[in-house]
Amino acid sequence: MKVLMTGNEAIARGAYEAGLRFGSAYPGTPSTEIFETLSHLGEGYEVEWAPNEKVAVEAAYGASMGGVRSLAAMKHVGVNVAADPIFTAAYNGVNAGMVIVTADDPSMFSSQNEQDNRHYARAAKLPMLEPSNSQEAKEFTRLAFDLSEQFDTPVLLRVTTRICHSKSLVEEAERQEHEPKPYNRDGKKYIASPANAHRHHPEVEERLVRMAAYNEDLAINKVEMGNGKLGVITSGISYQYAKEAFPEGTSFLKLGMTWPLPQKLIRDFAAKVETLYIIEELDPFLETEIRAMGIKCHGKDLIPRCYELNPAIIKQAVFGEKPDTVDVGVETVGRPPALCAGCPHRGFFYTLSRRKDAVISGDIGCYTLGGSDPLNATDTVVCMGASLSAGHGFSKAFELKGEGNEKVVFGVIGDSTFFHSGLTGAVEIIYNQGKVIPCVLDNRITSMTGQQDNPGTGKNLMGQPSPEISVEKLLEAMGYEPVTVDPQDLKVMKETIDQAVADLEAGKHPAIVTKRPCVLIKGNGLKKGLCEVDRDACISCRSCLRVGCPAIFFKEGKSYIDPTLCIGCTVCLQVCPVKAIKKVGE
Repeated sequence: MKVLMTGNEAIARGAYEAGLRFGSAYPGTPSTEIFETLSHLGEGYEVEWAPNEKVAVEAAYGASMGGVRSLAAMKHVGVNVAADPIFTAAYNGVNAGMVIVTADDPSMFSSQNEQDNRHYARAAKLPMLEPSNSQEAKEFTRLAFDLSEQFDTPVLLRVTTRICHSKSLVEEAERQEHEPKPYNRDGKKYIASPANAHRHHPEVEERLVRMAAYNEDLAINKVEMGNGKLGVITSGISYQYAKEAFPEGTSFLKLGMTWPLPQKLIRDFAAKVETLYIIEELDPFLETEIRAMGIKCHGKDLIPRCYELNPAIIKQAVFGEKPDTVDVGVETVGRPPALCAGCPHRGFFYTLSRRKDAVISGDIGCYTLGGSDPLNATDTVVCMGASLSAGHGFSKAFELKGEGNEKVVFGVIGDSTFFHSGLTGAVEIIYNQGKVIPCVLDNRITSMTGQQDNPGTGKNLMGQPSPEISVEKLLEAMGYEPVTVDPQDLKVMKETIDQAVADLEAGKHPAIVTKRPCVLIKGNGLKKGLCEVDRDACISCRSCLRVGCPAIFFKEGKSYIDPTLCIGCTVCLQVCPVKAIKKVGE
């Protein structure tokens, strides 16, 4: 039966059909739906949300060593977090098949960088497969498990946002059960000591040679010969773009396994075309290798290095054909991202932004938007967990410059991100006597990636009850004195921040935990009622606009609250100096 699936759904289906028994992941766009799909696809396996990507890969690798087929999935920057066990697993090898999905994000639709993770395959010396549609996403996932066991190695499956979220037809098949492999204790294989690694490295190099030879005849590498004038070597979603952009009669070599490369296949194809183009998103990964083989080609001399491609971009870059456009006579207005109406983070950032001495070291999550206008509160965001450790560095820099009494550093992190990689930063502050106030914004969910549970929510990916890990108790165990507060009570929020600053100056170790559920959680228990503006009482001071709520705007010179967006959080009500905003309909 053929079913319309996204690439993420197809990867999940492929893993299921391949006999997956265990999977671990950390949610991150564009990879999240792989494990959300696996959580209810069938029986005979277990999948979980891990605290972070490193833990996910280590858990999946442990399952592989233990004898069952395993999967780990993450967005591209998650591979940075997981790189340590990935590189070591490449040396040690596997027992049962292990597949690692990296979901890259060209154009950075939801990411802090645009890295091209094909380089990880080369650096870690691992095979990499790249599907170009949902059917291939399913089939390549199945193949990846077989290759993993055949060559005794983890296999990387690389997809991009456009593959992950685009839909195409997929033919489903029955699940194929694989007998779990026995675990045979083998220290020389699985203990990553220098002596064993020294012995493994030549084996890894020899394996690459064998895989490259195997890749020469691999069916997922497809040659489509045309008239021989123009030839294109490509892979993944770039193949779909190139097929639309190049004229009829163009020859194509679509590579399914993009590392290690099939050099003979590439040379034979290149010899059959007059002009060769390498079409790929982001870095000249294929082009660099093909040029090193002495093959003349066009690539990044024409194709942009930055951002996602599409057929129009390729047509203009290669053939100079500008896309047809139509002037519809409508001027559009950009809509920047904003915290949702009623978001619990708004009251915290509004209050903290009023302090002129605050330096806010931020983190990855919905609360990154605390740095956007009009709140404009956050000073810096680096990566998951960096709020606390970078905040520690800020505090040390201010102390060394003699500015320690002029600035107060707040490390702001969400609950899921705190579990992900904030714990070690919190320890860093205590251990090295940093002057930082950790602020954990606990909205009871992993919200930015779509409402996934985390170790603090009391439920796991399979929907089973699980122990609810307390942020406050973790902070207490480290030596902090945490205070829990409702961030939408602005008076109490200000008092809590002021007291934390006083405690910090007194040599104590304060921490703030804001606790209120995300407004998007179903059945979150939030009170009903809306806020409404008394337009006769409104003095047009615009104070309510400074909270950055998308439900509030000016209409005919007065403040107006859109009743279809408002959820009655009352933050605007609390900042109105003339009490022109009331809560109604409770």
